[in-house]
Amino acid sequence: MPGGSIYVQPNEKYTGSSPQWWYEKFWREDAPNRRKYRYVKAGVGFIIGVALGLRFDLSGASALTGLLLAGLVYGGDWFLDWYSFHRTAVWRGARRGEVITGRVLRRSLRRHGYQVLDGRAIRGQASIDHLVIGPGGVWIVDNESWAPDIEIACYVGRLFFGEKYGSKTAKALVEKAEAFADLLTRETGVPVSINPMIAVHCGVLPRNGVVAAEGLTLLKPRTAARLIKGADAGVLNDSQIELLARTAARELQRV
Repeated sequence: MPGGSIYVQPNEKYTGSSPQWWYEKFWREDAPNRRKYRYVKAGVGFIIGVALGLRFDLSGASALTGLLLAGLVYGGDWFLDWYSFHRTAVWRGARRGEVITGRVLRRSLRRHGYQVLDGRAIRGQASIDHLVIGPGGVWIVDNESWAPDIEIACYVGRLFFGEKYGSKTAKALVEKAEAFADLLTRETGVPVSINPMIAVHCGVLPRNGVVAAEGLTLLKPRTAARLIKGADAGVLNDSQIELLARTAARELQRV
């Protein structure tokens, strides 16, 4: 994450009167209301199920179809409720974004010839969460989360987080990518350009799930893995990948 990682150590903004604390407080206090509306929705589902049973001459089983549809509505509403809270886990500090992304990258990419190094830094300078080296090239991937209602978008080539410019975030990560590329090129003799990404764990992305602006790409962790895997192979051969990975492991400090 540009400027460091919010996931490694406990942070005061997850306690007291932070947005995360209030979000979780209101979500738990609203549980009885959500449960009440879930019962109402299940009741409507039961009525519709009975009506469908009668409509298709299943009078003997109309109550069963009503119960079945009511159960499906209740379960579906519960799942959506749980998912809306679960997807804020990294933003709330309940999960670590770099652990999630690292697992996704390794599972998706290693069998395709990619090397994934977690938590690397140029000594005394920039640090990143993941360095990915493979047939399609080299990427750095950091992790970030914003409030659930913050829209991440590109307008006229500029990056926005809600109503705020994202230029500072983009510039920091692009400069990190350049610094890492310079180091690897200098130490290996292999010309390297690095593509910077941010894995977004909370925040509103556009429908296609990808925002590219100011030299930076923001997307969900699984989308990042798919994009890297789908890159044109042949940029680096096996010996170059091995050399770059060994050099990175030797020259870059673990964080």
